[in-house]
Amino acid sequence: MSKNRNRNIIIIVILIAILLMAVAYSALATQLFINGSAEIISEWNVKITSITAQDVSEGCNAGNPEFTDTTVTFNAELVKPGDYITYLVMIENAGTLDATLNKITLTPDENGSPAIVYTNTEPEPLLKAGATTGFLIKVAYDENTTEMPSIKSKTITGVVEYIQN
Repeated sequence: MSKNRNRNIIIIVILIAILLMAVAYSALATQLFINGSAEIISEWNVKITSITAQDVSEGCNAGNPEFTDTTVTFNAELVKPGDYITYLVMIENAGTLDATLNKITLTPDENGSPAIVYTNTEPEPLLKAGATTGFLIKVAYDENTTEMPSIKSKTITGVVEYIQN
């Protein structure tokens, strides 16, 4: 019996030691709390700042081009084959993030006059924060036209797309 009694005493002592260690651990344990927040302070603000007629054939009317932050509108009046009007569209990166030109898409009206041709240049591909760039849109009365077209107008829809750098 003494063997069983000694074993029981050892088990009880081990259990008491484990209990004391658990109490000591919890008494000495410390919880650390972490609080924080994050805020995005950058701003995306690529916008159109102006549209002006730069080059106008004699006798043509460039109209009064208008613009908003995201659109330009112009109404060119051409007189004879070879006439043209060139508009300068200025774009500013008023934000804090650099922008990259993704694409320019100019889509003339399919039902418009084939005698009216639209072309454009491309602005610089990288538009740094705070910088300004521009590109040209040229509207021309096709100089190879030999007959008066039955349809005398052609509208255009365009998109200048910048993406975050």
